[in-house]
Amino acid sequence: MEEAAALLKQKGLKVTPQRLAILNLLRNTKEHPTAETIYKKLASDFPTMSLATVYKTLEVLKNIGLIQELNVGEGSFRYDANTNSHPHLVCLGCGKVEDLDESVLQNLIEEVKKHTDYRLVEQKLYFYGYCPVCQKKLSN
Repeated sequence: MEEAAALLKQKGLKVTPQRLAILNLLRNTKEHPTAETIYKKLASDFPTMSLATVYKTLEVLKNIGLIQELNVGEGSFRYDANTNSHPHLVCLGCGKVEDLDESVLQNLIEEVKKHTDYRLVEQKLYFYGYCPVCQKKLSN
């Protein structure tokens, strides 16, 4: 958190308890929550914080590179504190979003480099399917 506070200060931004709480929540979850989910999880600790504050904070954290915004095609964005370029799995049943180890794509990235003249800087790749829990529900 000290590094986050220092980066906020370095960018000329206030270090607020809400900003630190949102970043802390994202850094300590494997989920990829929406702004609404973040708001609900923090509402009891920050009863005066509005949903608009959450959205503004997420935008600030994204713009300074502390989080990434994911568009998995469900009408709202998800947020991830892992800012390294990595693929995600999205469950079409329950909506869960999970990280997929980027090493799985190493051959794909090398193939793209080999077949194009692009200098790749990042990738955003989403795989859609059904998680094990939803697969069981579908088979019943």
